[in-house]
Amino acid sequence: MTRELQECAVEFLREAVYRSRASQAFTTAVRQAQQPGAGNCGLGERAAVVLDLSERGRALFERLFGSGANDEARLARVQGVLRDWIGRQDALDRKRNHFLKAFRQQHGFDRTRYTADELRDYDAGLAAINADEDRARAQAAELLLADRD
Repeated sequence: MTRELQECAVEFLREAVYRSRASQAFTTAVRQAQQPGAGNCGLGERAAVVLDLSERGRALFERLFGSGANDEARLARVQGVLRDWIGRQDALDRKRNHFLKAFRQQHGFDRTRYTADELRDYDAGLAAINADEDRARAQAAELLLADRD
């Protein structure tokens, strides 16, 4: 697998999440308008999984799978990977949001007032979550690419 294909697969996964997030944001905004003060971490109750691709998503899919892009069995497998990844990404984003919320409740919102130890803990906490996300995204990209001709 080439680095270029890996990067394309990663971008394809990101695009699928962006597409799903648009739907999720709309649903969350409607819910909050109907129930002012409804508590959540800003992501709504659950991940919205949207499998119809944006124009960019379709272009990335074509780049990844070329002439095999119209294979129904392949499409079903890719959709399964996307469905799993969108849910996983949502969980990682919630983990990040909950870390930030808890840290800010304990230490305040103004990072300029954090001690050196607090800044180290803040940066380390975010770095760990981001590293988990990068690893999980790379694994999902490998699953996508495993289905190439």
